Amino acid sequence: PGYGFLSENAEFAQAVLDAGLIWIGPPPQAIRDLGDKVAARHIAQRAGAPLVAGTPDPVSGAEEVVAFAKEHGLPIAIKAAFGGGGRGLKVARTLEEVPELYDSAVREAVAAFGRGECFVERYLDKPRHVETQCLADTHGNVVVVSTRDCSLQRRHQKLVEEAPAPFLSQEQNEQLYTASKAILKEAGYVGAGTVEFLVGVDGTISFLEVNTRLQVEHPVTEEVTGIDLVREMFRIADGEELGYGDPEIRGHSFEFRINGEDPGRNFLPAPGTVTRFDPPTGPGVRLDAGVESGSVIGPAWDSLLAKLVITGATREQALQRAARALEEFKVEGMATAIPFHRAVVVDPAFTADPFRVHTRWIETEFVNEIKPFAPAGTDTDEDETGRETIVVEVGGKRLEVSLPSSLGMSLARTGLAAGAKPKRR
Repeated sequence: PGYGFLSENAEFAQAVLDAGLIWIGPPPQAIRDLGDKVAARHIAQRAGAPLVAGTPDPVSGAEEVVAFAKEHGLPIAIKAAFGGGGRGLKVARTLEEVPELYDSAVREAVAAFGRGECFVERYLDKPRHVETQCLADTHGNVVVVSTRDCSLQRRHQKLVEEAPAPFLSQEQNEQLYTASKAILKEAGYVGAGTVEFLVGVDGTISFLEVNTRLQVEHPVTEEVTGIDLVREMFRIADGEELGYGDPEIRGHSFEFRINGEDPGRNFLPAPGTVTRFDPPTGPGVRLDAGVESGSVIGPAWDSLLAKLVITGATREQALQRAARALEEFKVEGMATAIPFHRAVVVDPAFTADPFRVHTRWIETEFVNEIKPFAPAGTDTDEDETGRETIVVEVGGKRLEVSLPSSLGMSLARTGLAAGAKPKRR
């Protein structure tokens, strides 16, 4: 099922099995257990995985949240037990705001997931989002295919991912590998899965959750290992043994999500029509796309248009290739995240050691000098001297309208200005 509404649905997985079909994915019970963040914390605890302090079960009310904060300190995160993607997540930095934020988290969780249970844990400030791509077969073997860093996010949604996760010590990598395998074995997991962690500024690692599906960012793992993850999902479902251990990492890979949103307007969703779609080519360039010139992107759909995956022998080479490829990538007709990607691949906070990017870096520290999207042929810098007032007729009434000079002159030439009536066709 890949990623989508059916991929983490235990009832759907069970229905497939009950119909006598082969389910390509983890057992329904593993989906159910790991989809419940409280149950997942229990699994992680039994597996000996690193965890920040948190409530063992959902809290009964705001008073319990306040008591936890007094015992363990602020800030704290109030999380929907069945949530994800930042929905049902509230961060309290003072005791006074806890009741309001708790009520807000419950309402959001009920609206988004149909269940309002919430738990509480210590909140790591400015954490990195680091995850492991894992495969588990029916013979008890679990391998970590690669680590990934997905810290570049806005509104808790990933924008850029890379493999392997950079700037981690050998000890941290070993901890991630060991904990990931232990968690999946404890959960009775089979198939492809992603174990997610937060890494604090001080290097503290804390288990976050398990995604019981193939991730959007899986191509970067494929690029640095040569392993086709979708093929492995089929092999595992067919009962085959993996037949290998943790693969050796070769090179470095980035994925840039080409979303239909305007980074110049705080990543505002920007549906529209793609009038030009001209992707880059060259060594180390891979494109997974769902659009082409002429595609109409409506507001009711996911904003992901394409994934640009860039791979190099080193992180530095991959960044250089990415900068060139992003400059070459031409999309017209609607706003995309490409201008942000062009800016971030040369930002020292992202490119250099020490790595200063964290999950809220875009909202709090990124200096956004990206201009809002303007359709081809318009000039966003035009001042009032570059405008003119014309008279148009709308519904039998004459109205004055201020337009850029070039557009006003164009209308005048067509005879639609100054009250002229259009010719009938």
